[in-house]
Amino acid sequence: MALRNLAPNSSYWYTGEVCLKFPPKIVSPGLPALLLDKRRKSDFIDYSAPRLQLQTILFYVLTQATHMLLKNLGLPLFVSQILAGLILRIPNVGNYQYLFNRSDDSILVLGAVGGLGYLFFLFLSGVKMDVSLTFKSGKKAVYIGFLTVLVPLLACLITNKVFHPEDYFFNTNKFFLAVSYAGTSFPVIHNLLSELKILNSELGRLGLSAALVGDMVTLVLTIFSLWMKEHGEIGTKRVLQDVGWVILFLAVVVFVLRPGIKWMVKHIPETSQKKDICFYLVILAFMLSPPITKQFHLHAKFGPFILGLVVPDGPPLGSALVEKLDPIISGFFLPIFATTCGIRVDPSSFKKISTFLINQSIGAVVTVVVKFGVSLALAMFCKMPMRDSLALAFVMISKGIVEIGYYSSMSDSMVISKPHYAFLIYMSTLIAIIVPILVKWLYDPSRKYLCFQKRTIMNSKPNQELRVLGCVHVPGNVNSIINLLNVCCLTRESSLALDVLHLVKLSGRATPLFIAHEKQELMTSDDSYSENVVIAFKQFERHNAEVVSLNVFTAVSPPNLMYEDICNLAIEHSTCFILLPFHRRWYIDGSIESEDQTIRSLNCNILETTPCSVGILVEGRRKVWFSTFRDPPSSQSYSSYNIAVIFMGGKDDREALALAKRISQDESVSLTVIHLKAKNSIGAILAESDRALDDEMLSGIKGSMRYLEEQVSDGPETSNFLRSIVEDYQLFIVGRRYKCEDPQTSGLELWCEFEEIGIIGDLLSSTDFIANYSVLIVQQQHQRNS
Repeated sequence: MALRNLAPNSSYWYTGEVCLKFPPKIVSPGLPALLLDKRRKSDFIDYSAPRLQLQTILFYVLTQATHMLLKNLGLPLFVSQILAGLILRIPNVGNYQYLFNRSDDSILVLGAVGGLGYLFFLFLSGVKMDVSLTFKSGKKAVYIGFLTVLVPLLACLITNKVFHPEDYFFNTNKFFLAVSYAGTSFPVIHNLLSELKILNSELGRLGLSAALVGDMVTLVLTIFSLWMKEHGEIGTKRVLQDVGWVILFLAVVVFVLRPGIKWMVKHIPETSQKKDICFYLVILAFMLSPPITKQFHLHAKFGPFILGLVVPDGPPLGSALVEKLDPIISGFFLPIFATTCGIRVDPSSFKKISTFLINQSIGAVVTVVVKFGVSLALAMFCKMPMRDSLALAFVMISKGIVEIGYYSSMSDSMVISKPHYAFLIYMSTLIAIIVPILVKWLYDPSRKYLCFQKRTIMNSKPNQELRVLGCVHVPGNVNSIINLLNVCCLTRESSLALDVLHLVKLSGRATPLFIAHEKQELMTSDDSYSENVVIAFKQFERHNAEVVSLNVFTAVSPPNLMYEDICNLAIEHSTCFILLPFHRRWYIDGSIESEDQTIRSLNCNILETTPCSVGILVEGRRKVWFSTFRDPPSSQSYSSYNIAVIFMGGKDDREALALAKRISQDESVSLTVIHLKAKNSIGAILAESDRALDDEMLSGIKGSMRYLEEQVSDGPETSNFLRSIVEDYQLFIVGRRYKCEDPQTSGLELWCEFEEIGIIGDLLSSTDFIANYSVLIVQQQHQRNS
């Protein structure tokens, strides 16, 4: 059957031969029925449904096998998906002829399924993007975003002019191709930075901001190139009509559709049924967006992306869309699309190479090289270190699923030939392999955490301002931090510089946010992440006027990268003590109230990378162990709060003791230092230098606070002793003492559930100890070599 089809955004028809079978074979009668069919007119693979299932299984197995070999190099899963498709084109691999060439519609079915996934990917990419941040990006990001698109585009056009002097400089087809070579893709760069776990780093934030600007520039240039292409084919009048339709479309989107969605999100109650209605309406709009967009004379693939930009990012609607759709899209549909794009590459097509293909290939390579050079030059002009500048340059030239989809669309529309498509896929795959490896080698954000200054409580003078960073995840953490700080003897001579960082999970948006509430940076009227947190700590500041200086921040970022925000803020503000909440909370009866493993992972990352001392606060089983805002100390409140320091020796215990010395200045606190000594010193590994420092530290406090010595022979005896005293105190301060082996704790390490709080901290936090008290585990700053 001869069919005619119209290439997208073009005025000419192309003719092709397509063979169709009627009735189409979709669902097989089953393997037993086919085996019993004596005539054997049909094979199991002739039916499209089971064939698609087998192809999907093959894609998954081959992709995962390839990724297992390449993941140690830091390569993203996308590379393995493309390579799986390229591998299947190798003769005698995957039984290609049998599984893919049984009928002409085999690749078409895969392309249709993958194409739907690609449209969903474009839609979700738009949902995650916050276009308003384009106008809030710094000058550095704006310059990099603009120039890394425009200068390479100009270089490609100059290269084309050199090879074809007779052509106009802005030749329509070549300008369209040049835009595809020079463009920047925000989703690709975001995925790369996420895979490398540098999304929250200084380089990651700059790369994301520049990519957002570059993506908007690329979008405008792509639409402009399509208009130029139409101008050369159908004339100026039609182009002007198309421009008018696009302006009308954008007006409807900006002034009707987006306000309508915002109104719907604001006024629909938070009941599950009403929320589902809102979700389904957006999905319906997504399904209608491609044909509606075509009616406005735009490419159908712009529809889902623009609709995604219209949907408000973040909670509640944006988060719900991403959380529900992203797993199935990124886990099922998109891998099929990427692998299918690889399968469509025909290596045999290089047997016939035209001069046009050679010139375009050189132009594409020149564009990538110039893009790299411009990114490097701009980064160095902004006085970035050489290694960071090189890493940024590699990030800006990265290629991924968006470019692959773009080239696939051009191949379907016959804008590029088969060998041209194959070259672009090979080039994009090579760049996708090289970039992650080099960026990972060049850029290590943990380098800046190498701190040669001693930022500890021990090295802070008693009358010096104590710089503390408190981290908040849930509202319950607020009172706990305030209560602990209240016993730190806040006076004008011993003041507190408090930074509070509210950590919020990044959901439904791509760009991390860091909000300084004092300056209200990056805040909009709809952002209310930390309103209650700000109010509570402002009240704490007012109750301690002229004693506490407060700054409140909010970090909206992926949970596995939150430690970057904490460490960066600690370095910037010269913090000497970071206060973290424990990941588990209990009810008063000892049962678990809540547990969050992402918080536990965050605490472990902080302990490993911190530039200062750290404390993990395990909250007591009663909600409040001190009053939140207590009155100034008086004779009636003397010895109201009993605090104990468990001391066995070592730098972490000395840091805990330094904190206790500051607390002991408060007359409303009764503080006891309990020194657990081993009856038999055999097995102790404490160095002589540590023993000397311990003795010096203890000698300085014996006259100023209550001091007790208790001799124990092993871990069980230590456990029995602690169990006998837990009801006498409201707070225990202990050192973490990670990987310290002592007779006092021998045998307990086998029962330690949480290594991040040490053996004694874990013992006091266990459900075996039933009492109302809290535990603060302290780790002194680690001095690391560069």
